[in-house]
Amino acid sequence: MDSERDGDGYRKGRDTRAQILEAAMRQFAVSGYRGSSLRDIAASAGLTHPGLLYHFPTKASLLSAVLEYRDEVDSKERPVRGELGLDALRSMVAAARHNETQRGIVELYAVLSAEATGADHPAHEYFARRYATLLDRLTSAYEVARDEGALRPGIEPAAAAAQLVAVMDGLQVQWLMGARPTPMGDLVKAHVDSQLTAPL
Repeated sequence: MDSERDGDGYRKGRDTRAQILEAAMRQFAVSGYRGSSLRDIAASAGLTHPGLLYHFPTKASLLSAVLEYRDEVDSKERPVRGELGLDALRSMVAAARHNETQRGIVELYAVLSAEATGADHPAHEYFARRYATLLDRLTSAYEVARDEGALRPGIEPAAAAAQLVAVMDGLQVQWLMGARPTPMGDLVKAHVDSQLTAPL
């Protein structure tokens, strides 16, 4: 009986944490990190302020959990690893297509990445590390593509990696502003295809 109660308690705690993370993602996306309060997030999640603090004692710990949660989901569904070569580039196109259905998440990353350029922002280290890791993995993916003869002559892997990340980030801002009628995924694919000897 006690083990059943423990199991129910664990599931309830896990569900509550997920509820808080979803509410925090919405709030951070709309108001940014600095403009969001734990009280507002708690209310959006249907919890009291102390109830939220039981799971996330600080706003910084909540932000960290939100970012890690999204990365876990994305890395499982759309892996970007250097050794995957062209498949890593396909994952980037798939991520762009998926983002078209995730406006709140795209807003969250756009707002936070801009805010986090300041070294004092709680997410600064996260975004600096995330960009460095992504660029490293994409550079390796382009190198694998080059070694397989799939990269057009004159395309330099490190530059291609930086361009792909810049294209995706720029398209997301245009899309959020309503200035991008063409689906992001199509444009990302067209960009990558222009670097390859054959379309993805």
